[in-house]
Amino acid sequence: MEHPIFQKIEQAAKPDFGNILSKSFNLFKKVWIEGTVHILIALAISIPVMILAYVPLVPMMIKESQMSYGQEFNPFVEYSVPVIIGYFLLLFVLIFIAQVFNYGISAHLYKVIQKADTGKPMDIGGYFVFLKGNFSKLFVLSLAAMGVAVLATLLCYLPLFYVMVPLQLLIVIFAFNPELSVSEIIKASFKLGNKFWLIIFGLIIISGLIAQVGILLCFIGIFVTASFVHLPMYYVYKDAIGFEGNPLPSETATI
Repeated sequence: MEHPIFQKIEQAAKPDFGNILSKSFNLFKKVWIEGTVHILIALAISIPVMILAYVPLVPMMIKESQMSYGQEFNPFVEYSVPVIIGYFLLLFVLIFIAQVFNYGISAHLYKVIQKADTGKPMDIGGYFVFLKGNFSKLFVLSLAAMGVAVLATLLCYLPLFYVMVPLQLLIVIFAFNPELSVSEIIKASFKLGNKFWLIIFGLIIISGLIAQVGILLCFIGIFVTASFVHLPMYYVYKDAIGFEGNPLPSETATI
């Protein structure tokens, strides 16, 4: 039996571009602090991953610095094929693990946004609550999203603009429907994205530009404004599909 979300998407009314942006600005005033906290937590997870990714390169950089002028260091000659393959596999695993945590944190932010929008008190903590019981699903979702993006890139980049829209909807659909399978989340994202592609694409571009405004504040402000990109996607979901009392996986859980 098909999940009700697909019928709701079929019956969804066309989102109002201007109304969504207006509501996003108003809601941002309520959630910018929590949004900033979520962004900083995601950054705190990404930094160790980047450090671990560069650790294997340290011997390479030291050896290169010790070489005399005119000599060139070629890692594909200096290191064996298994070592190079192993490094890239490790790099991909680290990136995907960081992406899983970022997906889980973003999903929690959508629940925080929903509570702020509906006037419910926002909980403190619980930033990793969506990772409980959903880690493997989020990992597969991350792999699928990467696969779709890479395939679109290989097809002369133009398809990447098309898949950009459904890929932006993956986490908001997961956040409010964690019971869906990975294939159902992807199917729902593409179904909703296809139906209102131009409007959602415009919202992605405008909200992305607005999120970059923080750069003007000595770059630090980007951490404050970065979370704005989630608000239009939240209202696209709310206006098109709506809610039926979807609680957090564990309302009282905090990590």
